[in-house]
Amino acid sequence: MNRIFLDVHALQTVPPSNLNRDDTGAPKTAVYGGVPRARVSSQAWKRATRTYFKDEHLLDPSELGVRTKKIVEAIADRIAALDSSLTRETALHIADETVKATGLKTEIPKRKADSAKEGEPDPAPEAKYLVFLSARQLDGLARHAADGAADITAFLKDKKNKDKAKELADTRHSVDIALFGRMVADAPDINVDAAVQVAHALSVHRVENESDYYTAVDDENTDAETGAGMIGTVDFNSATLYRYAALGVHQLAATLGQGLREEEPRTDPVRRAVEAFVHGFVASLPTGKINTFGHHTLPDAVIVKLRTTRPVSFVAAFEDPVRGDQGGHVREASERLAEYIPDMERAYGDEDSTLTWVLRVGPSTQKLAEIGTESQNIGELVAAVGQAVAEHLEKPA
Repeated sequence: MNRIFLDVHALQTVPPSNLNRDDTGAPKTAVYGGVPRARVSSQAWKRATRTYFKDEHLLDPSELGVRTKKIVEAIADRIAALDSSLTRETALHIADETVKATGLKTEIPKRKADSAKEGEPDPAPEAKYLVFLSARQLDGLARHAADGAADITAFLKDKKNKDKAKELADTRHSVDIALFGRMVADAPDINVDAAVQVAHALSVHRVENESDYYTAVDDENTDAETGAGMIGTVDFNSATLYRYAALGVHQLAATLGQGLREEEPRTDPVRRAVEAFVHGFVASLPTGKINTFGHHTLPDAVIVKLRTTRPVSFVAAFEDPVRGDQGGHVREASERLAEYIPDMERAYGDEDSTLTWVLRVGPSTQKLAEIGTESQNIGELVAAVGQAVAEHLEKPA
């Protein structure tokens, strides 16, 4: 298959906020270009993207996975639905044995076992770590476990049945697993290489964290009772962020295989996944301290590039921090990108095979209109990118 990469770049301004905290509760930062910058970790934005898939119904639930320690319970629930004659204890037991047959390790959670009251049933076993499994994989493992319910130990001693359990955990991956990957140290043979790489978002300018001192008054205080019921501080900053993600479409296609719907054309699952990712990554937002700051913003500008060479971030356009001498950062950041991108493409790109789309808002981003095909809205952008990806996949290698 042809190597195809999709680069997604965004400029997004957030007001006073604390999207992603460090161990002290302060917004994460990094030094870049010799000055401190606001930073939002890749993990925070990947989780926001995965959550957006579900909350905004960008993908059918059957195409999504779940990342949890409670996989034994999830499979036991499915086993009980398949065979109502099995007790809860039996369903949990055969689910646990089937999970362990895949190479994953489980344990009785000590925090629950130590606090269990006399007479209460033992807590359900859990994986020792978060495990990412698709809905189809959970269903398949449940059916396999139910097949061996009469004697699960003997059933899984049969090498064919044990190998089948591993196969079920490593086929028919969900879209989010194919995009973001899966790493299991104890069972590396069911690892999944991520098709997506997400950079830590960085402010295009220098940022210093600030601190808000707040108080709360007891509503039941009398006039004689003065002072605050509580006091505290919360750290925050505000920034124009440069966000970047690279999607290896060929890797995504290889992991999804023929997709989750056998009757559809080969390119449809990949196109659907690409469209969901572009939409979800662009429109999602980490929710750290969102009730405190209400930082609901969307990107001022989005640039998407489809290329056959290699992923290219344009963060170096901001190695010299934007000064904001004109009272803001979006205009200068847009002008920086509008100048930097063509220079980078001329030096290293393949202009004949690279496609560029731009979605922008407001006069401050006007310069970016010159670097690609403008989309009027997110739906138009997503559809155009999806169509181009499908056309590339259909080309002979």
